[in-house]
Amino acid sequence: MKPPVLYSLMFVSAFASAQNQNAASNDAVEDIEHIEVRQHWQPFRGNVPLFETPQAVDRINAETLDNEGITRFIDALDFSPSIVRQNNSGGMFDSFAIRGFSGDENNPTGYLINGFNVRGYSGNRGTVNIETVEVMKGPGSALYGQGEPGGTINIITKKPRFDEQGYIQATAGNFDKKLLEFDYTNGLNRQSAYRLTGSYEDSDTYRDQVYFKNLTLNPSFLWNISDSTNVSYEMEILDQEKPLDRGVFVLNDDLDNVEPESFYGDVRDGAHEVKAWGHQLVANHALNRDWHLLAGLYYRDSSFEGQSSDTELSDGRQLLYTDPTILSRQRRTRDYQARDLSTRFELSGEVALGSIVNNVLMGIDYYNYHLDTDYRRWRTDWGSQDTTYSIDPQNPDYTIPRPDVSPTTLTAEKQTGQGFYAQNLAELTNNTKFLIGFRVDKFDQEILNKLTGLSQEQDQTQFSPRLGLVYDINDSVNIYTSYAQGFRPNPGLDADRNAFDPEETVSYELGAKWQNVGGRFSGSIALFSAEKENMLTAEPNTGFSATLGEVESQGIELQLTTDLTDNTRLELGYAYTDAKTANESINSDWGVTIPKGARLINVAKNAGYISLQHYANIMSKEVYLGATARYVGDRLGETTDPDYILPSYTLVNVSASMVLTQNLSVKVDINNVLDEEYFENSYHKLWTMPGSPLNYTASVKYQF
Repeated sequence: MKPPVLYSLMFVSAFASAQNQNAASNDAVEDIEHIEVRQHWQPFRGNVPLFETPQAVDRINAETLDNEGITRFIDALDFSPSIVRQNNSGGMFDSFAIRGFSGDENNPTGYLINGFNVRGYSGNRGTVNIETVEVMKGPGSALYGQGEPGGTINIITKKPRFDEQGYIQATAGNFDKKLLEFDYTNGLNRQSAYRLTGSYEDSDTYRDQVYFKNLTLNPSFLWNISDSTNVSYEMEILDQEKPLDRGVFVLNDDLDNVEPESFYGDVRDGAHEVKAWGHQLVANHALNRDWHLLAGLYYRDSSFEGQSSDTELSDGRQLLYTDPTILSRQRRTRDYQARDLSTRFELSGEVALGSIVNNVLMGIDYYNYHLDTDYRRWRTDWGSQDTTYSIDPQNPDYTIPRPDVSPTTLTAEKQTGQGFYAQNLAELTNNTKFLIGFRVDKFDQEILNKLTGLSQEQDQTQFSPRLGLVYDINDSVNIYTSYAQGFRPNPGLDADRNAFDPEETVSYELGAKWQNVGGRFSGSIALFSAEKENMLTAEPNTGFSATLGEVESQGIELQLTTDLTDNTRLELGYAYTDAKTANESINSDWGVTIPKGARLINVAKNAGYISLQHYANIMSKEVYLGATARYVGDRLGETTDPDYILPSYTLVNVSASMVLTQNLSVKVDINNVLDEEYFENSYHKLWTMPGSPLNYTASVKYQF
C-alpha cells in the first residue's frame, strides 16, 4: 500500500476524533443530531425518477446484501437474471454479460461507480461500501457513454451521515474463511460529516492452493457549504492477493470425470496482486428551485501484477491428449499499470414551454486513460514433445526448474475521450412522456508497441441517438418503448499487433413497469433486441483478443416483488436470452469457421431465481429467515467448439439471523445447500472453472 494512503487515513481518523471530542466538550451533539443529510444527486439522472425512464431497472440494495450474506459484488449481480458470469482471467477480476453482451474477455467488465466509468483493475470487488446496485438494462449508451447494449451497472456508494452510527462484523466459515467488516459515520460539525467503511479477508477456498487476501478501505467526507451547495469526497483503497487459477481440464467432454478442487498451477508462483487507489470529488449546486448543477472529478491508479503457470491450450503443444500423466503448461508474468482521469459537468432542470413540461439534462465529460502492459511468456514449440515444464496432474512436482519468460506484449496505450450529451423527457400530457437524447463522442487512441517501436493511432467521432416513449396507465403502472445507438472503444492489439475498431451497437426495447400496486406488487417485464459490431472474443491459442464480428441478442425478462404478508416477501426474476453471432466469421488463430447463429460463450438462454424472505419474532427476538433458489441454463463453454456445453445447474441458499440485544446480532448463511456440482464459467475445455460446493459462514455483528 502506498504511504500517502496511510497518511491520509491517519489524518482523517485523527481529525475526526479531535472534532468529535471537541463537539462533545461543547455540548454540540444535540445540534448535530438534528441535521439531515441533504440529497446527494446522481449523475445522468437529473430530476427524473428511474421509474419514469424508458428502460427496465433492477435495484439491489444493502438490505438484500446483508440478508443474503453477500460480501462480493459479483454475487450481488445474481439478483438480476439478465446477468450471467463470464471468464474472469483466472478469477482475478469481475466479469459478466448483460443480456448476452460482455466486453473484451481479457479485460474486466465495465461498470459505473456513482456515475463514473471504472477503467483499469478492481480485483474481486466487495460490498461493504455499496448502498445500492442499479442494473439499468437496455439502451443507455447515448447517455452514459461507452456502455454495453445489454445495460449499464451503476454502484451507489454509502454516504456520510450526521448522526453517529455504524457496525463491526466478524465472519468465519468453512474453507478457513475469515472476514472482518466495519462501517462508521458521524458528523464533524453542523456542516460536515464523514464515513469510513472497510473490510479485511484472509481465506482459503474450495480450490487447492488458492487463497484470497483482500483489504478494502473507503473513507468519505461531505461538506454542506450552504443550503444550495455541497461537496463530497470519496477515496478507494484496494490491496488484493490471490493466485491466478484457470480451473480444471475436461477431456472428451466428460464433465463428470473432473476433480473440482484440483489446481494445476505452481505454488511457487504465489499470488497475483491487484492494487487500486481512487478519488472522487463531486460538487452539487442548486441554481434555483428548478435547476441543478453537478461537477465531478475522478482519478484512479490501479495495477495487476504476478506470475502464473497455465495449462497449455494449443492441441499441437498439449501432451495430455496422448498421455494423461503429462500436462503441458505455459509460464507467464504480468505487470499491468492503469491510470484513469475523468471529469464531468452536468446541468439538469425543468422548464415549461406552453403546456409541455421539459425535464432537461445536458453535460460534457472527458477522460484520459493510460494502460501500460508488460506480458511475458514461455511455451514449448509447436508439435514439440518437450516436457520441460509439464506436470503429472495427479502428482504435481513443484521442484522442477521454472523456465525464463520472454516479452510477448509490451505496449503503452493512451485513450482520450470527450463527450457531450443532452436529453429531454417531455411531458406531452399527464400520461405521456417522450424522451429524445443524443451523445457525441470524440475518441483518440494511441498504442506504442515497445517491442517494435511502432505506434498506431486512430481517432473517431461518433453520434449516438436515443429515443423513448413512456405512457402512464396510472400512478403505479406504465408501458414504454425505446431505441438507442451506442459506441465503445476497444483496448489493446490483436495477435497481428493491430488496434481494434470500436464497438458500435443498436438496441430496441418494449416493456412495462409497476410499483406498489395494491401496496404489495412491484416489478417489470421487457422485450429486447440488440446488435453489436466489432465485438471482441478470446483467442485461446495466442491469449490475445480477436474480433468475433457482428453479434445479436433477443429475449424477454421478468422481475416481480410481492409482499405475501406484512412479514413475508417473495421475489422472482427470469430472463430468456438468445445471444448469437449474426454473421459467419473465421477465427484467425485456430482457422475455425464460426457459423452464423453460433451461441456466445458463457451465456445461458434461461436463467432465473426465486427468493422467499420472512421476518418473525421468536422468544421476543427479531428473526430473519430467507431461502433463494437460482437456476442457470446450459452454456457454450468454448467459442471455437460448439459441442462443448456447460450443463445447467440450480443452487439453493438459505440464511437466518437473530437480534440478540439492541446492539448485537448473529447470522448464519449456507450456500449450495444441496451440494450440487456445477461449472461457473469457461474459457476453454482446458480452462473451466468449477463452482463452489456446499459452503457456510457464521457472523456476529455489533451495531450502534
